[in-house]
Amino acid sequence: MRDALGAVQSVLVLGGTSEIGVATARALVRGRARTVVLAARDPEGLVATADSLLEDGAERVERVRFDAVAFGSHDELIADVFARVGDIDLAVLAFGVLGKEDDPVEPANVNFVGAASVMTAIATRMKAQGHGTIVLLSSVAGERARKSNYMYGASKAGIDAFAQGLGDSLAGSGVQVMVVRPGFVKTKMTAGLDPVPFSTSADAVAEAIVRGLARGSHTVWEPAVLRGVMSVLRHVPRSIFRRLPL
Repeated sequence: MRDALGAVQSVLVLGGTSEIGVATARALVRGRARTVVLAARDPEGLVATADSLLEDGAERVERVRFDAVAFGSHDELIADVFARVGDIDLAVLAFGVLGKEDDPVEPANVNFVGAASVMTAIATRMKAQGHGTIVLLSSVAGERARKSNYMYGASKAGIDAFAQGLGDSLAGSGVQVMVVRPGFVKTKMTAGLDPVPFSTSADAVAEAIVRGLARGSHTVWEPAVLRGVMSVLRHVPRSIFRRLPL
């Protein structure tokens, strides 16, 4: 449970290899978070990350196996995490794939179905404990699908809408959902791609998440200017939008 000052004390990061997820956990540990659970397909590969979080001040770091597309395992995984750790104040969904050309299945399964499945399991457990926050790393790409990455954008649009609806359904339960919409983030997932205007970093997104948690925000944009930019792009006529170099 959050401490007397409202600070997060326990964090579950789904996507334990994610630079944004780890940066967020690190920022919270440098505050007052003391328990971190890192979930990834290869938990053995998270030893160095776990050790660094302990050095930063975490008192307990658990590593668990998580596969976004193993939909049938999500309820059991989340039940095990809550049983092992107790209360989870914050769950960060930081996994995702850009996808490959002409293959809509992988991004749809990972970014939408997998995220929706595990969010539902987390929401059920958090409702039972009476508190908690789920943070979804969405993307500005989901605001309006662009021809250059429409499969990724469509998957993010779907999970963004799901998270908003889930958050509304949880009103009054003590559980909140915060959607984070970063722009182009310079990480290993985007290595080799040309940065675009308003690019950001994993640490900057993590800082924006921490500020959003402190404010009780339901939506966070990073950088903040993208809120206005996407508001304009959403209303550009389609005949013009399809000719833009996006």
